[in-house]
Amino acid sequence: MTTKLLFFAAMLMGFYALTVFWRLVAGPETANRAVALDTLNSLVVALMIILAAAYDSVVMVDVAIVYAALSFVGTLFIARYIEGEV
Repeated sequence: MTTKLLFFAAMLMGFYALTVFWRLVAGPETANRAVALDTLNSLVVALMIILAAAYDSVVMVDVAIVYAALSFVGTLFIARYIEGEV
């Protein structure tokens, strides 16, 4: 039962990721695309954590933590670029 619920949550996160990806492609401004990219990265981290719980894998949690840290740094660089400071 728990595994099926986790896979349902993973499918739901995948659907949300597709809708956010559409906003990333069709965003009218650069700032909207940056927010969509950050949201997509957060959804990917959440998906990694859900799948780590479903497969009982500690390594996937470590990968998700590193991915989240790199995503945060990337978002900071994008924000600085949009402001014109880079």
